[in-house]
Amino acid sequence: MNIILFGPPGAGKGTQAKYIVKKTNGIQISTGDMLREEIQNNSEIGKKIINDMNEGKFVSDEIVNELVKKVIFDPKKKERLIFDGYPRSISQAKNLNILLDQSNQKIDFIFFLNVNKEIIVKRIEKRKILEERSDDDSNTILKRYDTYMELTKPVLEFYSKNSNFYEIDGTLEIDEITAKIDSFLNV
Repeated sequence: MNIILFGPPGAGKGTQAKYIVKKTNGIQISTGDMLREEIQNNSEIGKKIINDMNEGKFVSDEIVNELVKKVIFDPKKKERLIFDGYPRSISQAKNLNILLDQSNQKIDFIFFLNVNKEIIVKRIEKRKILEERSDDDSNTILKRYDTYMELTKPVLEFYSKNSNFYEIDGTLEIDEITAKIDSFLNV
């Protein structure tokens, strides 16, 4: 089963993805983690990524799509993909459809965790203290949220027409969100 989890930075996608991974024996595909790994490895891609992130921009679709392509075509991961924060743009959504078609896969569920800006800022400030993430300062948070909402609105419209699309109130407690996802998965 392949699932997309999307929502603004700090919406709880990673937390819910980890839960779904355990429940379905899936594999979490976090483009954020992939990008941070490139940064940690100090690769050329990593250097480009850190410049974009520090400016509150998203990394180019070209870089993200290339990283995702490797995962989709890995036979050990087929039909077990839990996308955490991907796709973030129409270009990425269309790319994902093409890659899935080429690998004879589909998306079974799409969950949108909807959370407002004020809640996101509080959550990310807390996360910054707990996890010591360098990409979580207040100005960057606001830029990332605004950029996310601007870029993702068309993606939301693109997916919201699908019968497997579910919008979930991301301001609920973690276990309440998990229960809602469970009710849809029925696993």
